[in-house]
Amino acid sequence: MHIPDGFLAANTWVPAWIVSMGGLGYCIKRVSVFLKDKTVPLMGVMAAFIFAAQMLNFPVAAGTSGHLLGGVLAVVLLGPYAGAIVIAVVLAVQCLVFQDGGLTALGANIFNMSFIGAMGGYIIYNVIKNLIGGNKGIIIGTAAAAWASVVLASSACAVELAVSGTSPLRIALPAMALVHMLIGIGEAFISVVVVSFVLKTRPDLIYNNGEEAAYE
Repeated sequence: MHIPDGFLAANTWVPAWIVSMGGLGYCIKRVSVFLKDKTVPLMGVMAAFIFAAQMLNFPVAAGTSGHLLGGVLAVVLLGPYAGAIVIAVVLAVQCLVFQDGGLTALGANIFNMSFIGAMGGYIIYNVIKNLIGGNKGIIIGTAAAAWASVVLASSACAVELAVSGTSPLRIALPAMALVHMLIGIGEAFISVVVVSFVLKTRPDLIYNNGEEAAYE
């Protein structure tokens, strides 16, 4: 899902950069309002964990493999704004240090995984969590949102490739979405394991959007 250089036309990667930078600026502004003592250390730990976890691939099917995206895991613990920032930082380090994803495509990769994946996943998670309630709602919401976040982010990637003329949508979308439906199962499993452990040991680390609302 990390788009390399040369795969996106300027009519795609330039707007993606503008939207992503604007979105990150807004996220930073929102996080700075309700920043707490535990937030910054937790963001650092979360970024390090996701970065390390993304280095580990698991087999999917037909010789393909996948790895943790970590967007929903980040937003469940940090909230949508801090979570989006963490994923963007991870993607930037991967791009600049390990050449995993192109520099021109970094804006699109951030848009797909920080905003479509992480923040879009948070909306799904929050709806399910509130409907079911309690720890059960958190776990089910995490599983559903983690799976959906991978599929949505990969679908956005396919649309960008199609708009750039790299691959027709009728080919790119099924190819990306179908394999990421399988990868999403691994994403959901890992996310649920981590969130379940946090609920048992440090439930206070689960993000509560009511705390943010108190600052508004």
